[in-house]
Amino acid sequence: MLDLVLTVRRGCGVAISPTENMVRFGLFELDLRTRQLTRNGVRIRLPQQPLQILSILLESPGEIVMRDELRRRLWPSDVFVDFDHGLNKSIQKLRDALGDSAGSPRYIETIPRIGYRFIAPVNAAAEILEFNSHATLLLSQKVPAPSSGAPIAANRRPQWLLLVACMAGAAACVVLALGATMLYRLRHRSLQIRYTQLTDFTDSAVAPALSPDGHMVAFIRGGYPFLSSDQIYVKMLPNGEARRVTDDHRPKYGLAFSPDGSQIAYTVLEHAEFSTYTVSALGGEPHLLLNNAAGLVWLDPQRLLFSEIRPGEGIHMGVVTATLTGSGLREIYFPAHQRGMAHLSFPSPDRRWALVVEMNGNGDWAPCRLLGLVGQGSPRSVGPADACSSAGWSPDGGWMYFTATVDGQSHIWRQRFPDGTPEQITFGPTEEDGVAMEPSGRALITSVGVRESAIWIHDASGERSLSSEGEVVGELSPPVFSPNAGVLYYLLQREGDSGPQLWRTVVGSGESEAMFPGISMTAFDVSPDGKHVVYTTAESGGTTQLWLAPVDRSVPARKVGISGARSPHFGPRGQILFQQTEGNANYLEQIDPGQSRPSKVFPYPILEFQGVSPSGRWATVAVPRTPEGNFPEMLAIPLDGGASRRICTAYCRPTWSTNGKFLFVPVEEPSRTGAGRSLAIPVGPGESLGDLPAGGIAPLAESGVVRGAQSVGRGELVPGKDPGQYAWVNTLVHRNLYRISLP
Repeated sequence: MLDLVLTVRRGCGVAISPTENMVRFGLFELDLRTRQLTRNGVRIRLPQQPLQILSILLESPGEIVMRDELRRRLWPSDVFVDFDHGLNKSIQKLRDALGDSAGSPRYIETIPRIGYRFIAPVNAAAEILEFNSHATLLLSQKVPAPSSGAPIAANRRPQWLLLVACMAGAAACVVLALGATMLYRLRHRSLQIRYTQLTDFTDSAVAPALSPDGHMVAFIRGGYPFLSSDQIYVKMLPNGEARRVTDDHRPKYGLAFSPDGSQIAYTVLEHAEFSTYTVSALGGEPHLLLNNAAGLVWLDPQRLLFSEIRPGEGIHMGVVTATLTGSGLREIYFPAHQRGMAHLSFPSPDRRWALVVEMNGNGDWAPCRLLGLVGQGSPRSVGPADACSSAGWSPDGGWMYFTATVDGQSHIWRQRFPDGTPEQITFGPTEEDGVAMEPSGRALITSVGVRESAIWIHDASGERSLSSEGEVVGELSPPVFSPNAGVLYYLLQREGDSGPQLWRTVVGSGESEAMFPGISMTAFDVSPDGKHVVYTTAESGGTTQLWLAPVDRSVPARKVGISGARSPHFGPRGQILFQQTEGNANYLEQIDPGQSRPSKVFPYPILEFQGVSPSGRWATVAVPRTPEGNFPEMLAIPLDGGASRRICTAYCRPTWSTNGKFLFVPVEEPSRTGAGRSLAIPVGPGESLGDLPAGGIAPLAESGVVRGAQSVGRGELVPGKDPGQYAWVNTLVHRNLYRISLP
């Protein structure tokens, strides 16, 4: 749009040089055409909203821009009621990118309760043009007056003709510019969507599902839509009271109404198996519908579409159809990788196609897939080429909708069926998750809100926050303590960084620093002596690269030369252990820093490599079960040979104290109403695990299950030296359901 208007203005005789598209202040440059911010020529990645705020502030440097003005131009009144939170977060992201602070500002000054002012010297472009649906196009044309010494009579006719020509040209420019504005608005109709708030919880509402008639919405009241221990609620639209319909603390996901709207189906994970239960929309006791069934939806009153795990294939989950009684089972699609899991399916209105949400071979959310339910072609990726968490269809089947996480933010996208180009339709500092399409096709319901995370620690001094400003990315690679538990290492995503970077915080003083500034990582581990870090970086094409670096940064990091490595950890002899995909399976492999070729630690495949005990005796891994069972076994496998020990009866992520004297096993998941719980199990000399139950520790187990075990009031934690010292990633989620009108 800006390029088109500049071209129109050049045609009207207004000379605009390429440099006038740049605004410079300090070491920074903002390109008005590409909306790119650079520092010393290096691009700084920022979401759209902070960049728009910067553009608005730079229109009037030195002048106060009112908060109401920012709201009017960036957040229409019906978009999101928590405007203050959204604006504050965007301003903070902008300050982080500029290296600025509210306490001692160099660029952006806060005028309390009034607005903001850009205070640094600016070498601005001739004009900063801000176009949105409310903008007015202003064009000015100056005709220079003749100099006093010029022969006026001789030039009277040419100047009159020039004036007429310029006036006509200016009018033509206005027409063309207005046409360009209309073209821009037609191309960006998604900016005209309206938000209507449906719930008003102080915590969160997620995972919306609509009844077939569109009069009722079911949702999970909690922060997480996948495997949540929180409860299911229903609400009559638009203004009914939300009512709780379950008292079921099992991990759950995948809500769906029955064809008559009387029942709500949902998936639970219990006794290492996915099953589908139904509960009345009026509330009551849940009833088992199908075993080994997840993400279930009805194709018609008698036929179901759902996911199941093939017996004897670990957690390999694919899409099938069957009748209500489970007969007539027909396989539709299974991911190629044996670790792949197709969790959710969304059938098209004509029941000939389905959109599938799945995890890849590394357990990460993958792009959505389009499947033919009656044999039309091969499955293929659709939507953005990033993590897709939910999907839906327009009632006429002409549009596919997705929520996908791109550049660290989850928003709604759409794509013309079958092979249109994906386009983003929601933006801003808030995020969306979930797609529940109204029967009319004029709107959808989604969960809108914000998510913040920080490192907290519990020790003899109490509980306190440790991490610097930014988002702690604990799901990629959990934080770890140094061997003496005096320093905490973690991945932190700050605005302006291209990805998460490794930070460390001294526990006693709270002093924090970036370990390797400018290096984005996907996972890391610290050596047992605390002197080295092994980490992986994301490479082009979605693969990873393995690196080794000294903690004191005395020499540059060295590329180990392994592509595709995941979950790196140090082994007992200084070697590097990592998960590697070969064919359709994962293996635990190792390499000595001086070698060029890795070798397998075990000859058999694994599903997931979680870590190594402090002394290096045990590797904790998930492996496929025997043909008698479906879910993986969580094992501690000795790296120097010997018998394996089963840690949990179901999936879990055990962790070790830094001195190897305790094994922490989560037994109760966090929820909206509680932090969960773990058992701190004492470990014998040489990290022996003699007191573990032969079959492993079951969910909800009490401390008496192992002699000397202690209950710790956190389900997800990073152990220090003993049960009295631990850290965790404290994540705050605030989401509510909104109705989003569609263009």
